[in-house]
Amino acid sequence: MVYLGGKMEKYRLDEIQSKLNIMGVYPLDVLVVGSTGAGKSTTLNTLFTKEVAKVGTGVDPETMELDSYKLNDYMRFWDSPGLGDGVAKDIEHSKKLVDLLYKTYIQHGVKYGWVDLVLVIVEGLNRDLGTTYHLLNQVIVPNFAKDRILVAINQCDVAMKGRHFDYEKNEPEPKLVEFLDEFASSIQKRVKEATSVDIKKPIYYSALHGYNINRFYDFIIDNIPKQKRIIS
Repeated sequence: MVYLGGKMEKYRLDEIQSKLNIMGVYPLDVLVVGSTGAGKSTTLNTLFTKEVAKVGTGVDPETMELDSYKLNDYMRFWDSPGLGDGVAKDIEHSKKLVDLLYKTYIQHGVKYGWVDLVLVIVEGLNRDLGTTYHLLNQVIVPNFAKDRILVAINQCDVAMKGRHFDYEKNEPEPKLVEFLDEFASSIQKRVKEATSVDIKKPIYYSALHGYNINRFYDFIIDNIPKQKRIIS
């Protein structure tokens, strides 16, 4: 699929607007989470086609603020602190994430959750899946609607240590595609085993090279919920 460059903010805009009209929210709030080094900030910068999130730090580790960025009038992304920088920091970061997951607003006497979707970014290098599974199993799944959790694999170009990715064509070779498909199925299976939750099969992309960014954005658009998230 061809990367759209600077036109992502207008991509499938009518469809997004139609879905949000049904859902009744403006904008859709997507929380982006993952372990340190998974490429959350690079993903957002590629999606926005400009630097909106600082790569390497993402958010200030002292204040642990969650920064939000609006792609257009309908989509807002929240960049979060990465986990995997030590037990004490992970506890603080996790609390910050949980607080945002339970952030609410009142409309017509009903309490709704601020965050509409959670997008978990997995590192294609497969170096720190323990942190990712902890994030999913201990932080996200117990505190968020299960059908609103999406997982995506970044850095797919280096999933096999840089082998079998055609950098001239900017696409994976068949052997790497097979590996990535198995990796995605493995993540889906492990989440199911640990939490009994069926997540949708993860998609894979490379934010650094702009590969499959359209598919990444399609994944979000295709899974826009039909209703707002009620907090009881």
